Amino acid sequence: MGKTLTEKILLSHLKEGTLETGKPIGILIDQTLTQDATGTMAYLQFEAMGLKRVQNELAVSYVDHNTIQVGFENADDHRYLQTVAAAKGVIFSRPGNGICHQVHLERFGKPGKTLLGSDSHTPTGGGIGMIAIGAGGLDVAVAMAGGPFHLISPKVIEIRLSGKLRPWVAAKDVILAVLERYGVKGNVNCIFEYTGDGVATLEVPERSTICNMGAECGVTTSIFPSDEKTRSFLRAQGREEDWTALSADEDAVYDGLFEIDLSTLQPKMACPHSPGNIENVSKLAGKRVEQVLIGSCTNSSYADMKKVADILDGHTVAEHVSLGIAPGSREVFLMLSQDGSLGKFIRSGARILESACGFCIGNHQSPGTDGVSLRTSNRNFEGRSGTKSGQVYLVSPETAALAAITGVFTDPLSDHGISYPRVVHPTQFLIDDSMFVFPPEDGSNIEIFRGPNIGDPPKNTALKDNLEGYVTIKVGDKITTDHIMPAGSRLKYRSNIPVYSKYVFEPVDEHFSQRCTENQDRGKDNFIVAGASYGQGSSREHAAICPMYLGVKAVIAVSIERIHQNNLCNFGIIPLTFVHEEDYAKFDSNDELLLENVKEQIKGGEVVLKNRTKSTEIVLRCDITDEQRSMLISGGLLNILKERN
Repeated sequence: MGKTLTEKILLSHLKEGTLETGKPIGILIDQTLTQDATGTMAYLQFEAMGLKRVQNELAVSYVDHNTIQVGFENADDHRYLQTVAAAKGVIFSRPGNGICHQVHLERFGKPGKTLLGSDSHTPTGGGIGMIAIGAGGLDVAVAMAGGPFHLISPKVIEIRLSGKLRPWVAAKDVILAVLERYGVKGNVNCIFEYTGDGVATLEVPERSTICNMGAECGVTTSIFPSDEKTRSFLRAQGREEDWTALSADEDAVYDGLFEIDLSTLQPKMACPHSPGNIENVSKLAGKRVEQVLIGSCTNSSYADMKKVADILDGHTVAEHVSLGIAPGSREVFLMLSQDGSLGKFIRSGARILESACGFCIGNHQSPGTDGVSLRTSNRNFEGRSGTKSGQVYLVSPETAALAAITGVFTDPLSDHGISYPRVVHPTQFLIDDSMFVFPPEDGSNIEIFRGPNIGDPPKNTALKDNLEGYVTIKVGDKITTDHIMPAGSRLKYRSNIPVYSKYVFEPVDEHFSQRCTENQDRGKDNFIVAGASYGQGSSREHAAICPMYLGVKAVIAVSIERIHQNNLCNFGIIPLTFVHEEDYAKFDSNDELLLENVKEQIKGGEVVLKNRTKSTEIVLRCDITDEQRSMLISGGLLNILKERN
């Protein structure tokens, strides 16, 4: 029996366990990446391990999230990241060099390699034939130390592509069709592997767009084969020597199949407030639009930007529309400036934004009250834009550009009178690596800068025999890490856990942290009760660290997403799920709970929780690995690592 491409790469990197679906494994990680929103904590944790130098093949620290400097906090964090990178053997990508996933794809991605990144959209690297996985910062720190990354051996779902995309239909529409089929929950421990004749019609930037947004489905990662298109991309980047041909065997066996005829796809959109809320653009044709934002790690390649420039050429943005454009990298920016595209943007009335993540994470360009915003980014959670009432739709660059001109939702396949541009994929990119700071061979004499906003990673205590406390909050389905730990203006506190913890669940209940503190002062534990798909979205481990700091001991949910569950275990918070979903309704906020003999109970995979307020007992599932049980008992992974060292 033949092997899938996923199996081939995982087997070549397997260090622990057996590649058997559903079983825990540990794989070696070739490359790591961090970004500044998660990187400060990752490197603080790496320092806490007492290690002098990174041990994996390549580690890159990007600054792309909090580039706007209001106050000293972000500037101090950037300085810390640059100095710790020099000291520990990490390449530092300076602010302005671009978005981590776009830049890494351009300059460092290699087919057949494994990549672990402290950002949930690290699977972008699957477009070049990598097993690229998003994880919490502590997992990345362990990988930088040469340790394995632990995961559940995944199911591999075949996404078979046929045909060819029509003009005005884009790669973004492909992944939106996948989201329409699979949704944003229920895909834990799966990998999407793309096959079929249609693959050869897609260039690497298009494949990467598809892999990037696969993260919204909750899968471990997505991957395309490495073929002549891959080779051409790497040749254009001056890196043809990094190319390797990789594909699945013809007789490979998959765990599922979804077929897409590219030639029949319609332009699609994700409607508020979920990437899984999919409709055809034609459904809202004529609806007024107030804002259009083009860029993000999903759609900011040179080809995407060039198409948009040519669509806008000769047109002026509708008078009631604010158009912002953020190229994905400095390389892309330079090429647009040389080929005349930048001038087309400016003449159209577009506002040129920094090569950074800003608008995607709510750091700037928030829409007005009830404002309709079309964006080429990957998430449209309620309030993520910075405006709680904002109506954010996710679309392709083509759909976004048309809306900017017409001022309304416009079906790209309709008779709108605008010619489709010639799509350009360069045979030679403009390569300039001068914004990378490469580390010295010996960084032992580098002084690591720490500003007043940078603290030590907080430590949890070993698990108690009994947990006793209250349901401090009860929330519903699809609670994202943005709900738990708001980004935007609050993200500048990411290196200061005591301060950042004040804002846990702020978008949902601004008094949550206060109640946690009051319970702690009374010697009581805090519990979170949640619905389905708890912790979807960002890999930001602060969504576990800050609740841990506030004395949260367990999350009880209908289901918990993969990255967040790993982060909970990493920081000593017990992830529990209902055996019977209807038991969710048997809990209310402020219910008094008791979990006895907890260390022994979690070893068995099920626990019995007493609800003293309701005088009931509920059976819960503790579906974790032996490694994660050890973490929980020790009070988190950092405690275990310190014991080993």
